[in-house]
Order: sequence, then structure tokens, then C-alpha cells
Amino acid sequence: MCKLCEEAARDRQGSGASRRDFLKAGAAAGAAAGIGTGAGVRGAAAQTSDLPDGIGQPSRRTLIKGGYVMSMDAEVGDFAPGDVLLEGDRIVEVAAQIEAEDAAVIDARGRVVMPGFVDTHLHQFETGLRSFLADGILVDDGRPENEVNYFDTILQQLSMVYRPDDVYINELFGSLSQIDAGVTTVMDVSQIHHSPEHSDAAIEALRAAGRRAAFGYFEGWGEDARYPGDAERIRREHFGSDDGLLTMVMGGEIYLPGHEEAWRIGRELGLPVALHVVGTFGMADTFDALAEEGAFGPDNIFIHMTGMSEMAWRRAAEAGAHVSLAVPIEMQMRHGTPPIQTAIDHGMSLSLSSDVECTMSADMFTQMRGYMTLQRMFANEKALAGEDYPQLLTSRDALRTATVGGAEGLGLADRTGTLTPGKQADIILLDATAVNVAPLNFVPGAVVTLMDRSNVETVLVAGQVRKWRGALQGVDLARLRSDLEASRDYLFEAAGVARDYFG
Repeated sequence: MCKLCEEAARDRQGSGASRRDFLKAGAAAGAAAGIGTGAGVRGAAAQTSDLPDGIGQPSRRTLIKGGYVMSMDAEVGDFAPGDVLLEGDRIVEVAAQIEAEDAAVIDARGRVVMPGFVDTHLHQFETGLRSFLADGILVDDGRPENEVNYFDTILQQLSMVYRPDDVYINELFGSLSQIDAGVTTVMDVSQIHHSPEHSDAAIEALRAAGRRAAFGYFEGWGEDARYPGDAERIRREHFGSDDGLLTMVMGGEIYLPGHEEAWRIGRELGLPVALHVVGTFGMADTFDALAEEGAFGPDNIFIHMTGMSEMAWRRAAEAGAHVSLAVPIEMQMRHGTPPIQTAIDHGMSLSLSSDVECTMSADMFTQMRGYMTLQRMFANEKALAGEDYPQLLTSRDALRTATVGGAEGLGLADRTGTLTPGKQADIILLDATAVNVAPLNFVPGAVVTLMDRSNVETVLVAGQVRKWRGALQGVDLARLRSDLEASRDYLFEAAGVARDYFG
């Protein structure tokens, strides 16, 4: 646990209390205070003074007024200017002009108002390893420069020495960083379940961050690992209801022995089953066999989908499975060519994901640009060669994949992904007056082709303000960063992995 949380634990419960008991008590205390986060995580830093009181509380109405409203819902439409009215955690109206005299007002003039981004695949436990493998690939190919690689160095060395406390601070800091970038929903692929305590630490960190998350219960290693059998306990203790900000996904990696048991347990518990599908790891034959058996279903989330056969693609599409693409990482780390056009041609439900911050940034601006420009590059090559070419992706297509597509893939489209009355208020305000954007001429294009995380000004998750006018709310980042750095130092030393700041 981070130092801040340890000190809060001693103050609240005494040094004899268990870590798990403290985290449960902290989460309950946070919920009672209306902030929905663990004790000590947000309490050390005050809220911004000009933030209107009561936003997100059940009886409080909030009017986001005068922005460029991009609902991502064709039936709702877009408005310039436009207003969005909230009541508690819900969107109640989206229109060109709304009168609500009793509402708290958020002035959105000069801001793009849109749904928060949805990242369907991020290994948040690796936050403390950021940029370490910026030049790396997936597996050792025998060349000296690739001796340090993802499989051998990250998974087989560094991940093996994580303690529950390391899991907690890495997960928490990574969550806060994505909130800062406007990502209001994530599927956290936490391949770090070395014990039940590791699993609990990941879940409590996701809860403490205060955003929407699908907890991906994937593998762990060592004599205390309980995957996949601990899924039933985790489901019972942490996910008794599917109505909260946290939901659960079952990891079912087909490159591991016994994946059939993981799929069986996941489906018995009514969970989506997610897995990496990567040609580099020699999965094509196993994937083909599953396709021929009719094992795929609408509950499957297939990550990457590089190097798979046409037959398997066809069966996946027929089954209604979802595909999560991490285009920049797939290009950088030798997963194989991102199958953007293949997924589109098969009419697949499709989303974007950032994958690993040990190699590249976990923001959706990077993902949208990679997705759009690569598809257009291949199409433009055909056009220049005088060949028939597929329809070019547009900036609105990229935005849809980064919002609606992700919500659909995680089974959350009934509550997030669009600004639709009745859905929960996962909303971001993007500064279109900033020097990198002004003057604004075309809203979807500005967001996809010009903006970055510095334009994310305000973030709401289920009506709660998590970032306000450029600042994360109630978070002592200096304290948490110190904890993350201490965790990083321990991980590299314990794993025997050398660090060189300049390579």
C-alpha cells in the first residue's frame, strides 16, 4: 500500500488491523463522504474552491452549458452551442438550450462536451515500468538488441516480484493518470494474480480511483496463485452487483494450459471472457480449433487478433465476439499488422486499447490517430496504385471506436459511451480554445487530429467530478508519485533488472 494509505490506516484502525480490513473500511468511508474512493487517497488534498457544491449527489441538478456538444448518439444529435443537464449521476436532457434555474452550472463555452473515452485493454499494474521497454518487442528473436523484451523481462522477471502493495500503487496511479487523460472506463488486464491478496489489492485500487473499470481477472504465478479457481470468491466478495462502477471480466488466455477451465468458470459466473490473440505467440492453431468447435460467443473479447485465419475471423464475427485493437503497440512490438480492415470488413464490434505503458502512452488520442492513419495509409496505397480501396476512416469513426465501441465491447453500453438521457454521466470537457486547437472549425477532427491529454479540462464519472479545470480532484499526486517511485525501485532491485536512464 502507498505510504499515505499506511499512515491513514494506522490513524484510523491501529497498527494491528489487516490491510484488507483497512481497504474495505476506507472504501466504505469514502462512499459515505460521497467521493467513492478509499480513505487517504483523496483526503490529503482539498477540492478546487470554485467547484460547485453537490455535483453528482442524487438530488442535485447540474447544467453543462454552452459547449460544443458531441453526443455520439445519432438519435440525440450534436449541438453548437448545446447544453447537457444532469441529475445526480444521470444524464436527463441534451439539447441546444436547457433552462434549469436550480442547477449548478458548469460553463462549457469553448469546450467540446462528449462521452469519456473507453480503453478496453490496459495492463495497469505496469505503471511503474513506464517507458522502460520503449524500444522493445514481444519476444527475443536472437538479436542482441532484443534480449530485453516484453515476455522475458516484463512478464518473467519484473512481474514475478510484485507484492500486493506494488499492485495497489501501480493500479491506483495508472487509473488516476487515465482519468487525467479523459479515459472514464478501462478494462484492466491485471496479469498479476500471484495470490488472493494481489487480486484484492488490484480491485481496491480500481475502486479507490473512482472511475468505471472492468477488472480483468487473468493469470498469476507462484505457489500462492489461485487462478482461475479464485474467480468465484472474487465475484462473490467484490462483485455481488453489476450495477456499480466496477464489473468483472474473466481472463482466458489460450497460450496457457488449462484455458478451457478458465472459459468454463467465466461463463458459469456470467462474465465476459477476454484473451490475447496474437500470431507471434503461435496461437493460430488453438484459435482455429476453438472456432471449429463453435466455442466463440458474444461474451468473448479478443485482443489484437493478429495473424488469425479467415475461417476463425468468420466464426468470431458470426458469434458476435468483440475485438480490441492496440494499434500503436501492435506496430511497435511486433504483434503483427493491426487487422483494422479485416475487423471492419467482417462487421465486428470494435474498440481501441492502449495495452502497456512500459512501451507507449495510455491515452486515447494516441490510439485514435494510430487507428485512423494506418487504415487510411493502406487504403491510400491502393488508391495510388489504381486499385479499388475501402472507405476511408473518418475522425468520427475513430471517436466512435474510442467511446461507443468500447462500451459495447465491455457490456456497458446501457450506462456509458454516449451522452444519452438515462445513461450515467461519464463526460469530458476538452478545451478547444487552447493554442494547439484554436480556432475551432470541425469538432470531431479537432479532437482526433489536434488534441492531446493537455486539452482534457474537466472529467466526470457517474456525475462525480474527478478532474476540474485541469486538476485532478482531492489527490495528493506528489505523495502517490513518491510511493510509485519506491515501488519501482523495489521491483527492479528484486528482479535483478538493471536500469540505465539513457540506455
